[in-house]
Amino acid sequence: MPRTSLDPAAVRALTARLADAVTRWPVGRQPVHTCYVPADRVTASTVRDWGGGALAALDAHPDLVGLLGVPEGVPARVRAKLAAEPVEDLRVDFEDGYGTRADDEEDADAERTALVLRDWLAAGTAPARFGLRIKSFDTAALRERGIRTLDVFLTALGGAPEGLVITFPKVTSVAQVEVFGEVLDLFGLPLRFEVQVETTRSVVDPEGRLALPRFIEAGRGRVSGLHFGTYDYTAGCGLGAAHQHLAHGACDFARHVMQVSAAGTGVELSDGSTNALPVGDRVEEAWRTHYGLVRRSLAHGFYQGWDLHPAQLVTRYAAVHAFHLEGVEADAARLRAYVERAGGAVLDEPATAQALSSSFLRALDCGALDADEVRRATGLDVDGLLALSRRAPARRRMG
Repeated sequence: MPRTSLDPAAVRALTARLADAVTRWPVGRQPVHTCYVPADRVTASTVRDWGGGALAALDAHPDLVGLLGVPEGVPARVRAKLAAEPVEDLRVDFEDGYGTRADDEEDADAERTALVLRDWLAAGTAPARFGLRIKSFDTAALRERGIRTLDVFLTALGGAPEGLVITFPKVTSVAQVEVFGEVLDLFGLPLRFEVQVETTRSVVDPEGRLALPRFIEAGRGRVSGLHFGTYDYTAGCGLGAAHQHLAHGACDFARHVMQVSAAGTGVELSDGSTNALPVGDRVEEAWRTHYGLVRRSLAHGFYQGWDLHPAQLVTRYAAVHAFHLEGVEADAARLRAYVERAGGAVLDEPATAQALSSSFLRALDCGALDADEVRRATGLDVDGLLALSRRAPARRRMG
């Protein structure tokens, strides 16, 4: 037996105060987008209307290969996705998109939209994820109104069905997160919420510390996502209107803080929106803008973003599908080499194999690839990919 110099008891005494590192992984499928729809515009046909509007736009401008430079097979996949599942995540918006209304009007919309969602759930037509965005906690009046809207909505909905999420906007302090979590405790339901990162104080607090790690901790396991808010954040940074866009360096800084704050927590990330809507004679121009921004987000590791108009679904899925399809051959070769320990030009770490398998799972989820295509490319089935990705399969629904 080899000789050592250190006393094992002394080593144990020194390391006793250290805790084991805990890394949490995402659970189930993350949608590629969130569609924000003002509450007064949500009807029983909203999901169908968004899908129909997107298909109509694609019919009117079918040459995505020429317009956007996507691979040849992408338009057909986009069309199939829009027909089968146009909306992966929908948020009934009671905040900026809805504005200030009379109390009885907002009460009525909260109850009515909850009943719409309840009917979708009963019919099996609800998006994989859904919920509402309440008003912020900026003032006493807004807090009272937001909590009442949430109360009316959840009471009418009759519980917290799988897929429900609440969006908490314009967060500025740990205290707001703590209080909101305590309000949710009062319902006695397994409710989770997204923190919207759209103020400078949600990135760096008044004492110069990163705020988001403390927000996540204050949520006591209830925080499910961090969603970036493009225009409130850039305005808060003092940028002029012409420079308030997702590709600005100020947004990159906020997103990088979001990324490092959420890493290892299981909290999902979502990028913001663009207000260049594909309408009238600006469809193709707006599509090029949106497509480029979505591809940029994907390259930065933000696999979800906001969509504000049905026609944006075309470029959302075109960008997501092209992103996955363009990397299939190289990614599959690296994953096969890792699994087979075959070596090659790149020696990948387990973390990279995790990222590669997670990418294929995301491609499956959104319809960019099907299970047979993934199996042929990688030699792995869904269970094999899940094992490498460390993603828990419990609540995962295939796209």
